[in-house]
Amino acid sequence: MGGPLAARKDREGDLFAQVGAFLSAQGLSPEPAHYSFAFDVITNPAGAIAKAVDRLTDGGFRLSRADIEKLGGNVVIGGSMPPPARPARTPPSPVEDQAIKLVEETQAQVAGFATMMRAMEDETRGFGRDLAQSAAAIERTSPVQATTAGLDEIARITGSMLSRIRDAEVRLAQATHEANALRAKLAEANDTARRDALTGMPNRRAFDEAFGARRERDGPFCLAVCDIDRFKRINDAHGHQVGDRVLSAVGQTLTDECEGHLVVRHGGEEFAVLLHGIDLIDAAAHLDGVRGVIAGKRFRLRESDEPLGQVTLSIGVTAVQCGETVTTAFDRADRLLYTAKADGRDRVCAA
Repeated sequence: MGGPLAARKDREGDLFAQVGAFLSAQGLSPEPAHYSFAFDVITNPAGAIAKAVDRLTDGGFRLSRADIEKLGGNVVIGGSMPPPARPARTPPSPVEDQAIKLVEETQAQVAGFATMMRAMEDETRGFGRDLAQSAAAIERTSPVQATTAGLDEIARITGSMLSRIRDAEVRLAQATHEANALRAKLAEANDTARRDALTGMPNRRAFDEAFGARRERDGPFCLAVCDIDRFKRINDAHGHQVGDRVLSAVGQTLTDECEGHLVVRHGGEEFAVLLHGIDLIDAAAHLDGVRGVIAGKRFRLRESDEPLGQVTLSIGVTAVQCGETVTTAFDRADRLLYTAKADGRDRVCAA
């Protein structure tokens, strides 16, 4: 039967489900303190706490203990899972996987080519050995016999030599052709494995390699992580094709504005920049200028010319320390990016 009591139970059941979903999303156990915080957020969506939670969790972030306590909540020790600083990284794309496989296949072909060349070397040594044995046999014959037999043996050796030379020339020409083809194929595969399929920009693999090779060049170096603000809203409102075009446009702008530095698409809506020969203060100032250029663009839908709305970037940038690994430097820049997001987005945070 229906009625006010049934409706009330339905509302309570829905509220309980929302609170449970919130606790699960934030990695919080159903402790009374956690439940109370979640209840305040769910039951007052227009309140300051709920709005702060929406801002802090936009883009897939999970609240940290410091976030919850800053908003007046209480985290029970042992009652929550440690929150990740950032969402999981985007795995390599199928195109990158295919390129890596192509590199492996090409390397196997190179190994086969090396085997062919070793076989040719073995045959050449065999030919030299036969020639030496024939010459020794001629020397052991009498002068009269040597004249006739020697001429016949020389003719046989010469014919064999010419035949082997022709065979070696054919095989060498074939091997040279294959080597050139393999070289071109390997260069293409290596480039593909280090390039993002959507934007055509260098990818995370290229970034990691460039970071590892930085010791060959004089410093200083800075590392920046850039993320498009509220990118999910663009995909949800206009579809992934429009989102892809925005990614490509932002990536191209970053590349143009950071000419001389390495700009890569690191995954999802995230870009990374390795700035060489510039200190942290200048790097932050330069990147703030790039942020302003992108914020000032007026993106429109190609199909209808309808304004897409402002697209902004949040950026975290840090100075790379001597001997520091890419993981350590990137994680520090990533945390600074998170701070830029938490402080309101569309800004650069440097440290």
